[in-house]
Amino acid sequence: MNYQIKASSIFNEDAVIHIKESNIKFGTTVKTSKILPNPAELFLSSFAACMLKNVERFSTMMKFTYSKATLDVFATRLENPPRMDNLLYQLTIYSNDKKLNIDLLKKNIEKHGTIYNTVKLSCNITGTIKTIENV
Repeated sequence: MNYQIKASSIFNEDAVIHIKESNIKFGTTVKTSKILPNPAELFLSSFAACMLKNVERFSTMMKFTYSKATLDVFATRLENPPRMDNLLYQLTIYSNDKKLNIDLLKKNIEKHGTIYNTVKLSCNITGTIKTIENV
C-alpha cells in the first residue's frame, strides 16, 4: 500500500494538510499556537487514529460490540536531538460485551497497527486498555 497527502502554507499564516476530501488546519505561527494543533499533536493524533481504527477493525474480527472508544495519548519531547519519547496511552472502551478480550485486543493493536509499529521503532510506548460498562 502507498499513501499520499498534500500540505501547504502561506508566509506568516498557518498551514493546511489536504487529505482526500479533508482539509486539516494546523499551527505554524505563534498567533495560533493556543488554538490549532501543532506538528507534535498531529503526530500523536496519527497514533490515536491508528489505534481507534484498529479497535473498529478488531471488533468485527473478534466479534465484540462497543458503543464508543476514547483514547488519551501523552508523550514527552526530548531535546537532543529533538524527538518524541515515552508515549503513554489510555484506551477506554465502552462495552457490555463479555466477548471483548482486552488482552487479545491489545496484542492485536500492538502487532498489526501500522502507525503503532512505526512509532515503536523510535519511541517507547506503554499503555492500558480498560472497559466501562454502558449504562
